[in-house]
Amino acid sequence: MHLASTFARADMDLNAVREVSLTINATHLFVYFIPEAPEEAAQLGVTEYGPAYFAFRSAPMGAVPWQVALAAFYNFSPRSVQAMAGVWDTATPQQWQAARFAAVDRALQRVDVSLTADQITEARSLIDPVVASADYAGKTMAAANASVPLPADPLVALWQQITVVREWRGDAHFTVLAANDLGPCDCNVLQTATGHFPEAIARATRLWDDEEVAAATTRLVARGWLNADGTAADAGIAAREQIEVETDEHCAALWTPIGDAAVRRLTSLIKPIHDAFTAARTYPFRVETGDTQSAADPEAAG
Repeated sequence: MHLASTFARADMDLNAVREVSLTINATHLFVYFIPEAPEEAAQLGVTEYGPAYFAFRSAPMGAVPWQVALAAFYNFSPRSVQAMAGVWDTATPQQWQAARFAAVDRALQRVDVSLTADQITEARSLIDPVVASADYAGKTMAAANASVPLPADPLVALWQQITVVREWRGDAHFTVLAANDLGPCDCNVLQTATGHFPEAIARATRLWDDEEVAAATTRLVARGWLNADGTAADAGIAAREQIEVETDEHCAALWTPIGDAAVRRLTSLIKPIHDAFTAARTYPFRVETGDTQSAADPEAAG
């Protein structure tokens, strides 16, 4: 099944859609790797990475039980998400959201992002109509983030709008994965086998155990997507790319309010945010953007 066929096709250049999507993700991504985030979490009484991660990212949904976060995040194992149980007893979702913004603000100042006030205003003039006109049906994480009041700082507010769009594509991606019968553990295994997700990070954060990974590998071998030794087969590489294309097709309508030229302009405007964090050695791997082809993206599958 090709999910995109169930949606009206938007008249957008899919190359522009892919480029802005990669850059949006890369620009959002630093929040998971900056030292300021665990520092802010510690102020709320949580010192372990896993519970803090899920609290920060789930906060826009309110004080949901861990099972709701598991459903919204798709590719994490139940045992990994269950670690967040109790985080709303240490602080409210509103406090977690404020702490996330504080961490982002501190980090942006530390790396000294080279965006002028005029560039921030221009970027907002492009992304705001996208957020305002998006269809949020079935887009749980995007809708939750769109409901968050924007912070006063202009650059942090731009980052939050970027987060809404980033989560929108993630929500769409999960729908495409499910339509292609690629389950939560299976998509992790395919992502690591095709070189788009470091296996060590996948195992440490998603917490699928050896038995579950072996079962997912067996299923992917049966589909012809992996070789018997667990390496990616040509069919698996092609299948992964087709899933990304279907996600692009789903996302094309998201960008129609501003069109191809404005999408490319937004891509160029926000890229210095990612560049500043890359220069500050934020990431233990190379992050894929619109102008790179070989990289690992730990959030592309989740």
